[in-house]
Amino acid sequence: MTRGGRPIGVAVVGFGWMGRAHAQAYARVRHHFPELPVPDLVVVADEVPGRAEGAAEQFGFASPVQDWRAVLGDPRVAAVSITAPNFVHREIGVEMARAGKHVWIEKPVGLTADDARAVAAAVRESGVQSAVGFNYRHAPAVAAARQVIADGEIGAVTHARVRFFSDYAAHPDGALTWRFETARGGSGVLGDLASHAVDMVRHLLGDIASVTADTAVFIGQRVRPSGATSGHARAVGGEPGPVENDDYVSALLRTTSGARVVLEASRIAVGEQNSYGFEVHGTAGALFWDFRRMGELGVSRGGAYQDQPVSTVHVGPGAGAYAAFQPGSGIAMGYDDLKVVECADFLRSIVDGRPHGTWIDDAVHAAVALEAMVESAAVRGWVDVPTL
Repeated sequence: MTRGGRPIGVAVVGFGWMGRAHAQAYARVRHHFPELPVPDLVVVADEVPGRAEGAAEQFGFASPVQDWRAVLGDPRVAAVSITAPNFVHREIGVEMARAGKHVWIEKPVGLTADDARAVAAAVRESGVQSAVGFNYRHAPAVAAARQVIADGEIGAVTHARVRFFSDYAAHPDGALTWRFETARGGSGVLGDLASHAVDMVRHLLGDIASVTADTAVFIGQRVRPSGATSGHARAVGGEPGPVENDDYVSALLRTTSGARVVLEASRIAVGEQNSYGFEVHGTAGALFWDFRRMGELGVSRGGAYQDQPVSTVHVGPGAGAYAAFQPGSGIAMGYDDLKVVECADFLRSIVDGRPHGTWIDDAVHAAVALEAMVESAAVRGWVDVPTL
């Protein structure tokens, strides 16, 4: 319960896969973080006929609606998850904040840095709290890596690699959904996977000073779906259309601390299923992490320098939010657990009246860096990343 003795009424806007992930997180957060307010699933909104009703039946939302605007004046709703497509993030985020609703919004928070700035401005002006879906930084092994770096255990960071490879768009029959259109999907894999990579760089190594980037579209045409889609559906026999945004990006980054970073992201990487991770090298050691082995952290530290071994550490209750899920090291956590951690940070922000975890300014930082990559790919040269 809240400090005032009442549960927090929540709404979910957009009930595709990510809306479902948020609903599951709200349902589970009381089990893992019992000290936090109990979320009350009040409204689910989705414009696809029947989808909101199905969500209400399965998850227990009190009111299914098609129009998200019905949430704005609903006094039962204090907090809103915005899990609709990217092109409506700005409008929904700004309006919800202005209506006094706390917002948990999925990355990349719109199509441009101006979109993210607009939502951030509305959040600040309204005095509401925010959370942003950069969930990979919440992995306990990532928290452990960040602490190792901060404590200087691998020396000064010299260079790093961050990769976010997936095959969700690798099939040539993948439907031409909004994700592949500039007007509705923005910058393609940059806004989707590279936004996570940029946030990971900032989380571990600090702000990004400058970038040089190259982007490419490798599957130039896809078939339009005949009806509503969810996830990464396939389509055959329909009208073909052009893919307008990038399938792949590679970039070199320089952080304000002087570290060099190689960043790659791809949505068409055959043989790579959610292959996300990093390598961080310092003057006295190194760290290695792969999302698919989320509870393991490769660590090399000591004074040997040459021929220094790497140990695999199975993180446990001392790392991040691990103790809220498992009692001992080596017990696996999963993707949905990271959304529960994110949900807990959101609720904690509402209770405390100050940000916990990822919040709207993190989205602005990522969006500004991504726009610098877009500019760099166009001019074929280094571009400074503006400071906020």
